[in-house]
Amino acid sequence: MPSDSALAFLRRLVETPSPSGFEGPNAAHFREYVAPFADEVRTDALGNTLAVVNPEGAPRVMLAGHIDEIGFIVHYISDEGYCYFQTIGGHDNVVLVGQRVEVHTANRPLPGVIGKKPIHLLDADERDKKVEMHDLWVDLGATGGRAEVEAAGVRVGDPITYTYGMTNLLGDRVTARALDNRIGAWVVAEALRRVKERQPRAAVFAVATVQEEIGLRGARTASFGIDPQIGIAVDVTFATDFPSMDKRKVSELKLGGGAGILRGANANRKLADRLVAVAERERIAHQLQAAPGGTGTDANAMQISRAGMITGLVEVPLRYMHTPCEVISLSDADAAAELLAAACASFGPEDNWTP
Repeated sequence: MPSDSALAFLRRLVETPSPSGFEGPNAAHFREYVAPFADEVRTDALGNTLAVVNPEGAPRVMLAGHIDEIGFIVHYISDEGYCYFQTIGGHDNVVLVGQRVEVHTANRPLPGVIGKKPIHLLDADERDKKVEMHDLWVDLGATGGRAEVEAAGVRVGDPITYTYGMTNLLGDRVTARALDNRIGAWVVAEALRRVKERQPRAAVFAVATVQEEIGLRGARTASFGIDPQIGIAVDVTFATDFPSMDKRKVSELKLGGGAGILRGANANRKLADRLVAVAERERIAHQLQAAPGGTGTDANAMQISRAGMITGLVEVPLRYMHTPCEVISLSDADAAAELLAAACASFGPEDNWTP
C-alpha cells in the first residue's frame, strides 16, 4: 500500500479543484511532491509540469498522467443572479441535477447548487425530454440579483467544480471526484520516486499533463518538447465488476485486480509484452485490456507525436467515470506505480522496439 505521505499527496491532488485550463493549483502540488527526488522540475508554456530523473540517460521515457478534471465554466449571469454554464469535458446531464458545486472566483470559491425545475411542475411532454444544459443553472443563494453575484466576485469565464473530497470506503477503496485522472498524475509521480532508487539508465520524465479532457492537448505539446523514444500514459479505465456492465462489450477489469495493461493498436506490441513480463517477474498484480484502435487517452496523442514513439498505456480500473463519486482500489494504483518503476529501470539503449 502507498505510504502515508503518498496518500496525503493523493488527497491534495483530488481535493484541489483544477478543471481543464485551470490546472495551476494542482501543478503546484505536483512540483512540491517531486522536487525532493527529481533532478529537474519545470512547467511549460501550456501548463504541463515535467519532472525528470537522470536527464542525460538513454532512452528518453515519458510517463504521462493528466492532472485536469471535468467541470463547468460560467458563460452568462442572469438579471436574477443565476449562473448559466457550459461543460468542460464530457458529462452525463442526468448526473448534474441537484449537485453541490463551487464557483471559483479570483478571490474565493463560492458554494452553490445546480438547479432545475422540479419534476412536480413539469408538463407531461417536459417529463419525457432529456435534461438540456440550458435548462440548468447554478444557484448561489443570491437575493440581490446579478449585482450581488458580481459583487461577490463572479465573472463570466470562472470555472465550476463539484464539491466533493476523498472518502474511504470498505477495504482499500476510495471515492472522490476527479480520480479521473488525478490518480494517473499520482502514479507517474510515485513511479518517478521509486525508479530513482533503482538508478535507471534511461532518462525518465514524469509529466502531469493538462487539458486532456478537452482534446489531449497537453500530451501533444509535452511529447513534442521532450521528444521521447518511449511514452507510457497512465489513465483510468472502466471497471466491469458492477451491475449492468457487459463483459461481451469491454474487457474484464476488476477493482483490486491490479494495474491494467493495454494490448492493441495504441500500444507497441513489444512494449506491452515488456510490461507484462516485468509484472510477472516482479509479481506485480496486473490485468489485460484490449482496444482495436486509438484510445481516448494521452497515449493516443503521444503515439503520433513527431515521427511517432513507442507507446504504452497503463490503467487504473475505476467505477462511475465522470461522476462526483468515482471509485478505485488503492492497491491498483500502487501496482501501476511499481510496474512503471520496474519497467523504466529495465529500459536501455540496446533495446530494439522495431515492430
